[in-house]
Amino acid sequence: MIDAFIGSLLLGWETLAGYLQEHVVTCLVPAFFIAGAIATFIKKEAILKYFSPDSPKSIAYGLASVSGTVLAVCSCTILPMFAGLFKRGSGIGPATTFLYAGPAINILAIVYTAKVLGFDLGIARAVFAIVMSIIIGLVMATLFRSYDTETKEKMRLAPSVPTGERAERPGWAVPLFFVLLVGILVTATAQVDWMIKFPLIYAMTLVVAYLLVYFFERDEVTEWGYETWDLTKKIFPILLVGTFALGMLAFFLPPESFRPFFGNNSILSTLLAAIVGTILYMPTLLEVPIVGTMFGYSSGAMAPGPALSLLLSGPSVSLPSLLVLSRIMGAKKTVTYAILVIIFSSLAGFGYGLFLG
Repeated sequence: MIDAFIGSLLLGWETLAGYLQEHVVTCLVPAFFIAGAIATFIKKEAILKYFSPDSPKSIAYGLASVSGTVLAVCSCTILPMFAGLFKRGSGIGPATTFLYAGPAINILAIVYTAKVLGFDLGIARAVFAIVMSIIIGLVMATLFRSYDTETKEKMRLAPSVPTGERAERPGWAVPLFFVLLVGILVTATAQVDWMIKFPLIYAMTLVVAYLLVYFFERDEVTEWGYETWDLTKKIFPILLVGTFALGMLAFFLPPESFRPFFGNNSILSTLLAAIVGTILYMPTLLEVPIVGTMFGYSSGAMAPGPALSLLLSGPSVSLPSLLVLSRIMGAKKTVTYAILVIIFSSLAGFGYGLFLG
């Protein structure tokens, strides 16, 4: 028994050390800085105020479907924001699109997925998450059309969200700032020699520093640092502990034990993966080692289809979040939402598996 425990500790440390060595410096550090910059320079209010039932669908659903790139939250963190939207009279369609997309299109998780589990799976996750969020929102709006009818008057009476003062700087400064941050991330994760990487990253970092000094206010830079640190201290410890625990669990429950359930791209496998993802609570980023280590995608024990289904359902829905949702929008809407997530996650995974052959 003691030998087994020591073996599990060693495997847990080996798993954690591997993730730290391969992914933290080149992937997570730049991604945290990007997420902090998004939270600082792209205001949430500028997006959330366009979810009225009277807003054009292209605007409401378009903004809601990419909201996660701004918010970088998990399935439970998004609930207070969703509750605020719901109670202020947001359209049921854009609100549920926002509810699903917030965790699903998390910039940190998408980057981490592409780096750890493969570029193809990362891109598939991002694309299907956006498409699914819009479809789920449209279906919810169709099924619960009466809700929008009842809330249109409330939305008309709701006070408008004041727009913050714009900083006096050229319009190209912020876009270039983000382009450079993304460039640093892409260069750091590229499979090229560090003798090529380092000069490029160094040059882009110098330009970022120049922009910060001459085109951004000091309090903005301070807020960026605070947002980056806030995200890091909330997410990174959970990722460390979770990755270590998954390594230990893999000692007692090896990934091969899941092959009979998730080892192929059948509709039953993707459906089961979507159901499992709907029940499990997975903190932000931890879904990646869960799929890669625990269920064995990285070792080939889990097929691509079920992996995508789990990545699409798990971060956006969990049993705890569904229990809270039932108190916000009622049991009927909550059950409908959960069923839609399961159905479309399983279909997306099945389609992805067929595409890969």
